Amino acid sequence: MDIRSLRRPYEVRWARTEEWIPAIKMIWMTFLKYEGRDYTEEGIRNFFDFITDEDLYISFLKGEYRLMVALDEEKIIGAGSVRDKNRLSLLFVDEAYQNRGVGSCILRKLCHYLKTEAGERFMSLQAAPYAVNFYRKQGFRAVHPEVEFSGIRVTPMEKVF
Repeated sequence: MDIRSLRRPYEVRWARTEEWIPAIKMIWMTFLKYEGRDYTEEGIRNFFDFITDEDLYISFLKGEYRLMVALDEEKIIGAGSVRDKNRLSLLFVDEAYQNRGVGSCILRKLCHYLKTEAGERFMSLQAAPYAVNFYRKQGFRAVHPEVEFSGIRVTPMEKVF
């Protein structure tokens, strides 16, 4: 990666239909690199089953599962979504773009959408162990200690707008 790619602005917007598969691939690769090591085989399998579920894709196509993407030119470098009215789902940033504000930008835009367009008063999420400190820096607070279900470890968190 050359220095020019470090300074190039990236675009953050709602995903288009043709961006679903590249976004899911980026999410899967990032999950394996950073979170998969903290999960059991069952948890890894359940995560994969969730992101590749046909019903999730159909919900995306219907506009019921909103997915926001960050792009460096045409490459998807980050993604985040909301479901169940105000629950953050799948906030991931490509390894090469981490610690550059991509995840923070996606999260800010999703919070703005929830507050101004969806009329929500807070966002909730289930933070993976790797991401808890990131969410704290973004103004989220733990509402329950870490829990494990189906091999997946998470800390329930929320942010009031």
